[in-house]
Amino acid sequence: MPERPTILCFGEILWDFLPAGLFAGGAPFNVGYHLHQLNTDVRLISGLGRDTLGGELLRRLKHWNLDTSLIETHQGLPTGTVIAALGERGDASYDITTSVAWDQITVGEDATRAAVEARAIVFGSLAQRTPFNQSALARLFTVLPDHAWRVFDVNLRAPHDDLDLVRKLAAGVDLLKLNASEAARLALGTCDEQPGAEEAMARAIAADRQCPMICITAAERGAGLLINGHWHWEPGREVEVADTVGAGDAFLARLLSHLLAGEKSPAESLASACRHGEWVASQRGATPAY
Repeated sequence: MPERPTILCFGEILWDFLPAGLFAGGAPFNVGYHLHQLNTDVRLISGLGRDTLGGELLRRLKHWNLDTSLIETHQGLPTGTVIAALGERGDASYDITTSVAWDQITVGEDATRAAVEARAIVFGSLAQRTPFNQSALARLFTVLPDHAWRVFDVNLRAPHDDLDLVRKLAAGVDLLKLNASEAARLALGTCDEQPGAEEAMARAIAADRQCPMICITAAERGAGLLINGHWHWEPGREVEVADTVGAGDAFLARLLSHLLAGEKSPAESLASACRHGEWVASQRGATPAY
């Protein structure tokens, strides 16, 4: 049996307050949860409050057999929360609390050692809203092996949507994943999605930021992957949507696991990732049971 790759997931762990209840969430954590289910050695680098909500999150992570050794618990900062409002089609908007534990993610010796041996690191734009976390991520990059993938998952959530910061973080990453609306903002300077323009936007961003792999998701329309100059598109399939929270994170986890393994073609990897994201969209919350 091949050795499982170690992937670091740096960023927010929090509670999603949904109409259907409270669900563990945060984009990097969601990616880590699904990677773990896909037989990957995942190390979560984040912060929780030393409070009831933080204790319950740790209890659930341990129940799922996720590694919690690199999660810092803060005495003075609370566990993060997000109030998610759902639209008629299950799409979500978010009210994200500030000054929470994952705004100060500590990178100590254990995290540094994990980075030295990592095959990839997944990080998002939301946790980079604080200079503290920007410095912490930069420290991990200094020890990450040259062959390790830097995977940037863009999550533009107003008011935490600094495009200049996103452009800076995207420069030279191995895989950049963003949705069609985010791609339009980055490539065209508009907030409106451009159906049919995904390939052109991906090529423009790849050339501007020097990224070999760009993935653009377009909800029910499907998703596209630009990899080493070749464009692949997978149409979406209709599912009964419960909510879309975490669907893109599950998509990324499946895509990354396939691409790192190299056992499927890029087109097959993209199709599998789309089916995985659609399944999560049909479930409640970002971390449904497998």
